[in-house]
Amino acid sequence: MSDVVDALKAVEAKITQAALAAGRDPASVTLVAVSKTYGADAVLAVLEAGQRVFGENRVQEAATKFPALKERFPDIELHVIGPLQTNKVREAVALFDVIESIDRPKLARVVAEEMARAGRRPACLIQVNTGREPQKAGVDPDHADRFIEVCRNEYDLPVTGLMCIPPAGADPIADFKLLAEIAKRNGLGTLSMGMSGDYAQAIACGATHVRVGTAIFGARANK
Repeated sequence: MSDVVDALKAVEAKITQAALAAGRDPASVTLVAVSKTYGADAVLAVLEAGQRVFGENRVQEAATKFPALKERFPDIELHVIGPLQTNKVREAVALFDVIESIDRPKLARVVAEEMARAGRRPACLIQVNTGREPQKAGVDPDHADRFIEVCRNEYDLPVTGLMCIPPAGADPIADFKLLAEIAKRNGLGTLSMGMSGDYAQAIACGATHVRVGTAIFGARANK
């Protein structure tokens, strides 16, 4: 697993370089290591190298991988970054520390109800479909302000920021700037944007969290 650790250190160095180039403190950018489809052995290698924040797409996969790792490393911070089905909300609220994919009123309501029932309140990010892609999850940018207001005031969700996944193959800068604008006017400080191919650009646009998987763990298995 030395290759994984070397790749982690290279990503950390690039984050530092990008932050300094943008006139930012590198400590203001959190690396979310996206461990979906990768085994616990790969996760363990980067944990032992000091990484503590991880992102998973599927609740079920995370539930089989992380409870044992959290026993060994209780300071792990686990983010769900993929689409969240309402029938997985109970498990997600119990397992994850951050839910990055709040994208519709029904999900917001079910998450709020489960938080009240469980007495646990993971931080919530609103996913914005900055590219307005019909096949992709996320609230339309034109409706984001109202949805943020509903999540905060009607559902009392602990909304701390926004997340986006720009259209594949396109220049992501406009999407990153749009997300930053929406966050600013709503007083939200967390911006989860940028992945393996564009996280340096995201940092230049104000990303506080970058979600990096293949640049650390290598080619992803088809799952």
